[in-house]
Amino acid sequence: MPRHISAPTVVESVGNLPKRIEEYIGRVNSGDSSASVARMVSPSGWEEPGQKPLFDEMTLVLKGALKVESEEGSFDVSAGQAIIVKAGEWVRYSSPGAEGAEYVAICIPAFSPETVQRDDAQDG
Repeated sequence: MPRHISAPTVVESVGNLPKRIEEYIGRVNSGDSSASVARMVSPSGWEEPGQKPLFDEMTLVLKGALKVESEEGSFDVSAGQAIIVKAGEWVRYSSPGAEGAEYVAICIPAFSPETVQRDDAQDG
């Protein structure tokens, strides 16, 4: 039977500035562990610690731009573009541009603080 998700749950973020995370599907809002879908809004100048998650993460930028750093290099992902980061790859996200960023993140399996594996061991 289809499940209607009427509203997200706002979850705490990690980083040097507050970022809004609205989880629509995932462990917190819908009780799903197979995948998570969240809308993120990060301000200009936001950055988070690097991470080596145990999940694949697909990110679609809706507004602004994200800087995505990996061991292989850095990517500027603009509105209308996406990036895929596979489980086990080191990555760091930031929104250094004046507009910040609005984006959707899909994690398979679902995001959890225990599987994100942040460089400084912070959850979020």
